[in-house]
Amino acid sequence: MDDPDEDTRWAYGTGFTDPFDGLDTTVPPGTDRADLAAYCLMLGDDALILSHRLQQWVTRAPEIEDELAIANIALDLLGQARLLLTRAAAVEDAGRDEDQLAYLRDEGDFRNVRLVERADPDFAHLVARLLALSSWRLAVLERLTRCGDPVLAAIAAKGVKEVTYHREYAAQWVVRLGDGTDLSGARMQDAVEAIAAGDLFTPHEIELRLAATGHGVDPATVRPEVESVWARVLDAAGLKATAWGPGEPRGRHTPAMREILTELQGVARDTPGGTW
Repeated sequence: MDDPDEDTRWAYGTGFTDPFDGLDTTVPPGTDRADLAAYCLMLGDDALILSHRLQQWVTRAPEIEDELAIANIALDLLGQARLLLTRAAAVEDAGRDEDQLAYLRDEGDFRNVRLVERADPDFAHLVARLLALSSWRLAVLERLTRCGDPVLAAIAAKGVKEVTYHREYAAQWVVRLGDGTDLSGARMQDAVEAIAAGDLFTPHEIELRLAATGHGVDPATVRPEVESVWARVLDAAGLKATAWGPGEPRGRHTPAMREILTELQGVARDTPGGTW
């Protein structure tokens, strides 16, 4: 741009039409602003980190159609992350925006579940992890369409349509590989056994407080539904389900998180306030 002051925007994704235009963005009476902002960060961080991991698979998928499918799923999740981080920034009212929340927070400030951080060693692991995460996220979002915050409810309603496809895509591949050759079935079984999903159902105190007031979801309540979906898909694939044990609450990270943030945040931290 010739004039850096003309229509400047961060080089990392802002400057678009207000996604909440027409919605009542007022925080509902009686809602703890800090809790609501933190909850939006939780859901947004899940989407942001999983999106980044999926983007790393572009050029590595087995077929060109899957390159496009994985890229589109990653973009869906990135879009959800943008909306949720924007809502979090507005609710906390601390002068931060979505870019600052995505690119300038340190590892300890991220609130995602650990399963989104894991790198997938092969395509079977990718679709097994995507099946577990999308089944869980879909169940949570469906319940959030009825939550007391109209903005969060609208974001959830949009996300339900997208994550339904994510789950279907993953399920089709789990069945295709599990019910395929001896080799693909064995590798799919290994991938299934590597899924440690207990964290998804371990409630954080903020989730419990918001669930009690109708503004959030206790993740423990969606476990039967998610396990039922998981079991049905594995049965169709001829695979053996393994039990998901207890998990850790949000905010505790694996060593992979540092690697993710180094890559995700590198440009923003090297050129603070960058514009185009």
